[in-house]
Amino acid sequence: MTHVKLLALKFVFTLGILFIILGLGFDVSFGNVFLISLVVSALGYLGDVTILKKSNNTMATAGDFVLSFAVIYFMTDALTVGDDVFEATLISAVSLAIFEYFFHQSVARSLDQEKKENHGVRSTGQLQTEASEELFPYDEEDKEK
Repeated sequence: MTHVKLLALKFVFTLGILFIILGLGFDVSFGNVFLISLVVSALGYLGDVTILKKSNNTMATAGDFVLSFAVIYFMTDALTVGDDVFEATLISAVSLAIFEYFFHQSVARSLDQEKKENHGVRSTGQLQTEASEELFPYDEEDKEK
């Protein structure tokens, strides 16, 4: 359930940021902003969950910047007619990266909390047996009796 909440939060903030920058600043229609926000949020959240498990906040933010820049640039270029696509994309990607830096902290907290709640034993597939020299539970003297 926490993943749904975090994904919805990411989508709402991404939509708000992109609507202010692309919609109001560069006259991109709301439908196009909505579609771009949906794609950036979905791909970005998958990246957040995988990168934050293996790396840190800085790397996840840099990855989100590159992903946001690429998705916004190509989708804005494909969906709209305009000459200032690069400027709009750069401003949008930087703004989203700033938001993502703070968003990753809440994702990391929820992933840590999820680990604490799922404190069951996980099988790693590596089995090991134990062996000892003590095959008889008694002393040597008792064994002979």
